[in-house]
Amino acid sequence: MGHRKATEGHEVLICAPFGRDADSVAALLHDAGYDVTVCPNLAAISTHVDERVGAILLTEEALHDEQAPLHEAMAGQPGWSDVPFVLLAAQRAGRAPSNAVSPFQRLRDSVNNVVLERPLGKASLVSAVASAMRSRQKQFEMRDRLRDLAASEDRLRLATEASDVGTWDHDLIQQTLKWDDRCKATFGMAADTQVTEELWFAGVHVDDRDHVDRAFKAAIRADGDGVYDIEYRTIGMSDGTERWVAAKGGCYFVAGEAVRFIGTIIDITKRKETEAALTASEAALRHEKETTDRLNHTLEVRVIERTAALEAEMASRTNAEAALRQSQKMEAVGQLTGGIAHDFNNMLTGVIGGLDIIKRRIAAGKIDDLDRFMDAASTSAQRAAGLTARLLAFSRRQSLDAKALDVNALVVSLEELLRRTIPENIALRIVAPNTIAGAVADANQLESAILNLAINARDAMPEGGQLTVETSLAELDDAYAAAKPDVKPGRYVMVAVSDTGVGMPPEVLEKVFDPFFTTKPIGQGTGLGMSMVYGFARQSGGQVRVHSRPGEGTSVKIYLPATSDMVMPDEGAKAAVEHDGRGRTVLLVEDDESVRLLVSEVLAELRYDTLEAGSADEALPILTSDQQIDLLVSDVGLPGMNGRQLAELARERRPDLPVLFVTGYAENAAIRAGFLGTNMSMITKPFSIDTLAAKIDEMIS
Repeated sequence: MGHRKATEGHEVLICAPFGRDADSVAALLHDAGYDVTVCPNLAAISTHVDERVGAILLTEEALHDEQAPLHEAMAGQPGWSDVPFVLLAAQRAGRAPSNAVSPFQRLRDSVNNVVLERPLGKASLVSAVASAMRSRQKQFEMRDRLRDLAASEDRLRLATEASDVGTWDHDLIQQTLKWDDRCKATFGMAADTQVTEELWFAGVHVDDRDHVDRAFKAAIRADGDGVYDIEYRTIGMSDGTERWVAAKGGCYFVAGEAVRFIGTIIDITKRKETEAALTASEAALRHEKETTDRLNHTLEVRVIERTAALEAEMASRTNAEAALRQSQKMEAVGQLTGGIAHDFNNMLTGVIGGLDIIKRRIAAGKIDDLDRFMDAASTSAQRAAGLTARLLAFSRRQSLDAKALDVNALVVSLEELLRRTIPENIALRIVAPNTIAGAVADANQLESAILNLAINARDAMPEGGQLTVETSLAELDDAYAAAKPDVKPGRYVMVAVSDTGVGMPPEVLEKVFDPFFTTKPIGQGTGLGMSMVYGFARQSGGQVRVHSRPGEGTSVKIYLPATSDMVMPDEGAKAAVEHDGRGRTVLLVEDDESVRLLVSEVLAELRYDTLEAGSADEALPILTSDQQIDLLVSDVGLPGMNGRQLAELARERRPDLPVLFVTGYAENAAIRAGFLGTNMSMITKPFSIDTLAAKIDEMIS
C-alpha cells in the first residue's frame, strides 16, 4: 500500500515557527497528497508522535525551543520504530566554531534524519518527504514481521511443550550451548545447569559417544548436507537413569563456515522398550511358528496318510454302495417284473384259456355256452388293462385330462360308492367345507385314487373303525418348500383319507410307494395301489404325504395345485345313440396291425369309408391329396414322425379336420391340456369297441 493511502504512517508533522514557512510547506505537501498537521513548537510535536505519523519536518529555527520533550518522545518509541525527520537548515554564511554544538547539531545526531539546506525547490522537498514516508512504511512492515515471528515462536513453544520436545541452539562461533529445560531433562540435568559441549558428550552413553561424535562432525562439515538425525542413549547426570533419545537438527553455514547448530530432542525410551518387547515377542512367535511348522509338517504327513487311507476306504465303500444300489435296483426290477409276470400270467390264462375253449366249442358246433367263456376272457383282459393303467400311473406316463375341478363336489359324489365299498362296522365321515377352492386334476384318476385309498383303509380295519375323507386348503410357503426339495411353494387343495386301523411301522412306511409291495395276503392285492396314487399326484404337479403309527391308524394326504376355477363332475354317461356313418371318410393311421384291424372293423360297423396307413409317411400323400377326409384317427407313438406332428401337417392343408389320437404309452401326451389342440381328442388303449365308436361318432358329429 502507498504511504499516501496507508492506514498508518500517513501524517506529516510540521514545525516552522517563523513567518509563513509552516503554511507554505503545508500547502505544498497537501497539494502533493499528504496529510499534514502543523504544530507551533516541539512540545506540540512530542504529543502528536504515534503510529499515524510518517515523518516530521522541522526548520532550524524550531530547534531553538526546548528539545527535551521531543527527545523523550523519541526514546519512548517501540524498538522497531524510528520516525524519520526532514530538517530544513538555514543557509550558512561561514563556519561555526569547532567547539560549539548547536541545537540543530544535537538533534541531527540523535534522530533518523535527512537535512535539506534552504533555499530548495519544491521537487527536492517532496522527494525528501516521500523517501522519509517510505522509510516509515518499511518500519511498519518490520513491526508486522516481528509480530508474526513472535506468534510463530509462541506456537512453536506451545507445540514443543505439548509434545514434550526439547530444543537446543549451539553457537559454533562463540562455542556456547543453549538448551531448554526439556532438553536438559533428557540428560538428567537440573534446569539451571550451564551446558557445555564437554558436558553434553559426558551425558552420552559410553557405547554411543563415537556414534554421536561422527554424526555431529558430519553435520557441521562444510561439504556435508548439514542434516543431523540420530538416536542414542543418555545417562542421567543427577539420577543415573538410562534414556533413549531421538535428536533431529541441522547446521547453518555462512560463507562455507558452520556458524549455528540447532535442533530438537525427544525422549523415546518408551518406544524403545515397546520395540524391544515386540522384538522379543516376534522372536518368541518365530520360535513358536517354527515349532508349529514342525508339528504341522508332522500333522500334514499324518493327514496325508490318513486321507489316503480314508480315500481308499471311501472308494471301497463307494464300490460297495454302488454294488448295493445295483443289487437293490435289480431286486426292485425283479420284484416289478416278477409281479407283472405273475399277474399277467393269471390274466392271460383267463384270456387264452377262454379263447381256446371258445374255438374248441365252435369247432365242435357247441355254441350254447360260449358267453360264459367270453365274459371270463373279457374280465381277464379288463384286469390286464387295469394293471397297465396302474403301471402308467406309477411311472407318471399315463394320459391325464387335467382340468379345474370342484374337489368337494367330487368327494361328495363318491359317498354312496364308498359306503358300498366298506362293511357296516366301519363308519364313513365326509368333511368337505364350502370354502375349499378348486384343484387342477384328472377327475377320473382322482376318483380312482380316493377309492384305492378307501379300500386300503377298509382292509386295515378288520375289526371296524372310522374312515374319514376330508378336504382342506393348504398354503405351502418357501420355508416348507426349502425343506422339501420336491415341493413347490403355493396354494394346494388337500384330500386326506384317514383310518383308525392297525397302522404301519416305520420299516413298512419306508416302502409304502414301492411297486408290488403289499402287506396283504397273497392274492388280495397287487401292490400297485399306493404307487398309482403317488404317480398320479406327482404327474399332476402335487405331492403325497403318509402319516401312520402302529395301533393308531394311517392318514394319506394328496396335495393338488389349487385354482379359483371349478368344473362340476359329470352326472353320468350319456345315453348311447346309434349313428350312421355313410358318406363319411375316416383316415386311420396305426402301425400295429391288430389295432388297425380292430379300429377298421369298428368304422366298418358304423358304415364309415376307411382309408388305412401304417405310418405318417404313408398318410401324408393322402392328406395332401383332394381325397375327402372327415376324421383323422392316429396313434400317437408312430415310427418316425409321431401322431401330433402328423396332425400339425394335416391342419396346414385341412385346418378344420377333426383329429382323434389313440395312445397306449405316449410320454408327449401325458398331459392332455398341453397336447391337444382345437377340435382334437384322445382315447387311451386298451378301449372297448363301444367307447371307440362313441368317441368317433362324437368327433364327426
